[in-house]
Amino acid sequence: MTRTVTVGLDGSAESRAAADWAAHEAQLRGLPLKLVQVWEPVPAPMAQAPLLGAETQQHWSERIPREAAEGIRRRHPGVDVTVEQLTGSPADTLLDAAKDAELLVLGSRGLSGVGGFLVGSVGLSVVAHAELPVVLVRAGEQAAAEDGANPPSATPSRPVVLGIDAGTPADAVIEFAFAEAARRDTTLRVVHGWSLPPYYAYGLGMDAGLNDELFREEAAALTEALSPWRQKHPAVEVALEPRVGSAADHLVDASREASLVVIGRRIRRGALGAHIGPVAHGVLHHSTAPVAVVPHD
Repeated sequence: MTRTVTVGLDGSAESRAAADWAAHEAQLRGLPLKLVQVWEPVPAPMAQAPLLGAETQQHWSERIPREAAEGIRRRHPGVDVTVEQLTGSPADTLLDAAKDAELLVLGSRGLSGVGGFLVGSVGLSVVAHAELPVVLVRAGEQAAAEDGANPPSATPSRPVVLGIDAGTPADAVIEFAFAEAARRDTTLRVVHGWSLPPYYAYGLGMDAGLNDELFREEAAALTEALSPWRQKHPAVEVALEPRVGSAADHLVDASREASLVVIGRRIRRGALGAHIGPVAHGVLHHSTAPVAVVPHD
């Protein structure tokens, strides 16, 4: 089956932004774009109501994807666009529709008054259960695309930001970030947050020499973790940024100048269920750039 970039569509400004971002990504990857619209079944009593019944649902289920596809074909003429309309639970249905996709893209509302995302229950559920990369895109990210201009995410000067733990690097996450930077012909900023030794909690100081040594150790671990991918992608310029403190805070700060932030999520199939982790949770809710969550073992 042909691989696709798949995007969830519900007619909102956020999903339209996600569709434009996904179209540009499909163009970079040389893949078709699949627009998926999911309608939850209407309960029998509501189906009889004139404003919420089957005719209204049919109208919107036809109009939303048709208009979205027309707009994308106009703004991204080189992309092969298909539409799929499904009924069911949005999160489960989207995941099933994207089982053969390379990437699943969703819209996410910006937090009122400040930069960042408001990630709804569908988005969180998809991110927590997906076994393929999921990208969340804000509505404001694609404003220029509505007028036919290149979207901000297409600007080569803005780097891709990768957040990793140098002690336990995940191959799938690193490979995804390097590939995205290579496609965009841009710099890869690698952000690694690390904690100070425990005696700092007791107010004990540390001399400058020891401080420098710890930074060198963290930078060396980061260099070693990235070495295979720097050899595989020699054209990608890499900026290493080991920093003391919260990884989520540093990634959110870096997102202000990024085209994409890439983070990982460990796949958990046990009895405790799926989780996205505190770093991913913080970045998803406060990043001002699109966020790619890449699952890994």
